[in-house]
Amino acid sequence: MKQLSVLLFGCTLLTGCGHGNGKTISHGRPNIIFILTDDQRWDALGNAGNKIIRTPEMDKLAKEGAWFRKAFVTTPISAASRASILTGLHERTHGYTFEQGPLKKAYMDISYPVLLKQHGYYTGFYGKLGVEYEHADRLFDQAEIYDRNDRYKDYRGYFYKTIGQDTVHLTRYTGYQAQEFIKNAPIDKPFCLSLSFSAPHAHDPAPEQYFWQEKSDSLYAEITIPQPPMTEDQYFKSLPKEVREGYNRTRWYWRYDTPAKYQHSMKGYYRMISEVDDEIGEIRELLEKKGIADNTVIIFMGDNGYFVGERQLAGKWLMYENSIRVPLMIYDPRAGQHFDIEDMVLNIDISSTILDLAGIEPPEPYQGFSLMPYVIDGKHDEKRETILIEHLWKLPQIPSSEGIRSDRWKYFRYRFIDAPEELYDLDNDPLEIHNLATDPKYDKVLQIFRKELKYRINQYYNAKLVSDFVPPEKINKNF
Repeated sequence: MKQLSVLLFGCTLLTGCGHGNGKTISHGRPNIIFILTDDQRWDALGNAGNKIIRTPEMDKLAKEGAWFRKAFVTTPISAASRASILTGLHERTHGYTFEQGPLKKAYMDISYPVLLKQHGYYTGFYGKLGVEYEHADRLFDQAEIYDRNDRYKDYRGYFYKTIGQDTVHLTRYTGYQAQEFIKNAPIDKPFCLSLSFSAPHAHDPAPEQYFWQEKSDSLYAEITIPQPPMTEDQYFKSLPKEVREGYNRTRWYWRYDTPAKYQHSMKGYYRMISEVDDEIGEIRELLEKKGIADNTVIIFMGDNGYFVGERQLAGKWLMYENSIRVPLMIYDPRAGQHFDIEDMVLNIDISSTILDLAGIEPPEPYQGFSLMPYVIDGKHDEKRETILIEHLWKLPQIPSSEGIRSDRWKYFRYRFIDAPEELYDLDNDPLEIHNLATDPKYDKVLQIFRKELKYRINQYYNAKLVSDFVPPEKINKNF
């Protein structure tokens, strides 16, 4: 730890929970709306510099509030990331991902919806929870939990909810339910509404993959979307065999392996994001009409990043920036100012932030911190120097990996396959092209990050609240 601080940063590492700079907004407890999208990468947003996608409402939130330019998920897979958002804990601690059984009660008991409800907030949830938990709908005062319907192998997977006699897209249905919740929320208590859109996730069983609403047919129709960087064979061939033959490659064949598929998938992806943007606009208009816009905080985030053909891959799961970097903005109308934030922030910060807004002390086990100091004055006393990134599901088709990212460096390794370590100088190589792990000049940096990773693994595994989950690394003899 000391060696890492002296050689790379010149100061000690800062971790844990806290309220940062100590400034607060004293206007009573606000309403809170937390919006989560599925598979929206950080730059699928106009405010991030994307010149093609149309996201005026998301851009407005970013421009009026705090726009976090370096927001990351601790784990780039939806189930584990969503558990981390709920609980404020790393996957290494809560142990939840696919095929691990339900999230343990000890972790859900400290989740932000449970604590908000206990402290007098009126709570609602609509959309994809993404976390298995018995009677999950009872965590909220009002809830309907749903996702794509995989029994339909066509557009019906996304068009199967009804409003009156009309069958509608899940995005429209989620927006409608949000408006109904806001219209009917009690006036004698604040509310927290969590919206989890299934868009822009592809409908995997369907040949066409992406399904949008008829109103968006003409959107992007006259545009040819440029190919992403790093599509040449050399980048694909440099990947471990298990990645080249895994689900990232399978989904590339589904979505991007021909120019026609690429245009269809990218336009579908963008259209579905623009449709979420439409619903945000309608929600904000309703807040104005109801006279509560000035006391309603809106948080927007993606659940993980996404490959759109880079390295001839699709999907997420890997430790590259494509997978782990997400959009995040927090708009608090009471703050009345805008900040572009360059510090690294995480999905595990969302729960602490929501509780901070509600005036609730975050539980001691939380591993994130409130982002409100950034919202209020653009800085935070607990600025991170490193973050742990990990994907722990032991599945051959998406090789498990773990690593450390700092402002300048990215180090990661695969856990159960024979593959080289990877080290990148992000300042000089933002696309992560030149692996420095085998260059003797960087051996000292490599050793530092190995030690930091070992420290973080032990720190977060030892913070577990229950002991009946056996982490895969305990089985791996090469760990």
